[in-house]
Amino acid sequence: MRQSQLFTKTRKLAPADEVSKNAQLLVRAGFVHKEAAGIYSFLPLGLRVLNNIVRIIREEMNTIGGQELSMSALQNAELWKKTDRWEQDVWFKTELKAAGETGFGWTHEEPITHIASQYVSSYRDLPFAAYQIQTKFRNEERAKSGVMRGREFLMKDLYSFHADQADLDAFYEKATQAYRNVFSRVGLGERTFITFASGGAFSKYSHEFQTLCSAGEDTIYISREKNIAINKEVLTDEVLADLGIERTSLEEAPAVEVGNIFKLGTRFSEPLGLSYTDAEGKKHPVVMGCYGIGPSRLVGALVETLADEKGLVWPEAVAPFKYHLVSLGHDGDDVSKAADTLYDDLTKADVEVLYDDRDLRAGEKFAESDLLGIPKRIVVGKESVATGEFEVVDRATGKVEKKSRVEVLAQ
Repeated sequence: MRQSQLFTKTRKLAPADEVSKNAQLLVRAGFVHKEAAGIYSFLPLGLRVLNNIVRIIREEMNTIGGQELSMSALQNAELWKKTDRWEQDVWFKTELKAAGETGFGWTHEEPITHIASQYVSSYRDLPFAAYQIQTKFRNEERAKSGVMRGREFLMKDLYSFHADQADLDAFYEKATQAYRNVFSRVGLGERTFITFASGGAFSKYSHEFQTLCSAGEDTIYISREKNIAINKEVLTDEVLADLGIERTSLEEAPAVEVGNIFKLGTRFSEPLGLSYTDAEGKKHPVVMGCYGIGPSRLVGALVETLADEKGLVWPEAVAPFKYHLVSLGHDGDDVSKAADTLYDDLTKADVEVLYDDRDLRAGEKFAESDLLGIPKRIVVGKESVATGEFEVVDRATGKVEKKSRVEVLAQ
């Protein structure tokens, strides 16, 4: 992609109406556009990051046997009334012509359970897991954390269906590891802890995945020895005893929740009539689990935790491009021609590269490059033409290396 043709442009100043670090930088760098509080459009650069995160999540969900589907965002009120969740104030509701009251889905336990009831009748139909990556709508009161807390946002929600608790427990462990893999692959593994939280009416505990973040709205207590954490809301002597942890060993830290997994049991299968017949002809409610990750929230968490005073810093796995190729030449000169040739070579080698071919001062280009946060910057200047070597700058560390064309293409 030539930067001269890129749809968006950077801004020198952060928008005055944004208070969160992630929103300020994402808007300045041209990754997102704010429509209203908690509502953002992902622009070409931002969408590339979001899609890379989605790709990683999809791969991990497929690995544990998840089957992808896409459920409707519009929800039938009658279905949700059966589980006593229609009156919750999180809904955006509307009236459909000839269809009555409906709402925009903020989660999908009810619809997936209803769908499953059409296809599950025997123990032979179990277990299975289905997931979607879909836009959700929540009427948030505190939409002030940029893309980390939105009223419209992308969510991956997976639901698993089992004949008994033991089978759910086994899948739950697989999902836990898949989540660990996701956070490690996107670049947040060392900062993210599985965190014990309230299980509500369903089980003793649920598990959140909390990423250490100064802008986080949660407080967690970390056991470095066990590599787990406890949400402040459930930090009691009983919980500490369950986990075998001494209170004095805990480290308090702010964090942002980036995922959660939950053993639902029969909370939704019983009121919605999802049951199966066992080998002896006896009927039982299906046992369920649910597992959520917010891809768009992960974008914000990455910015909050990795960005520096110069701008964004993207891990290579999720970056919009691997390289930012910066030409210090002018149209038609030897430097510009050398940069054009290297860009063509990288493109032919299927290397994702953003090519700054604009006629701007070097200082402007370098400042924009730092703001965009692409992992490697390749600089083509007069010295490159003379020596055949290019300056390669690591965005995260600032380390500078000289590399030949062959070395650049081989990376």
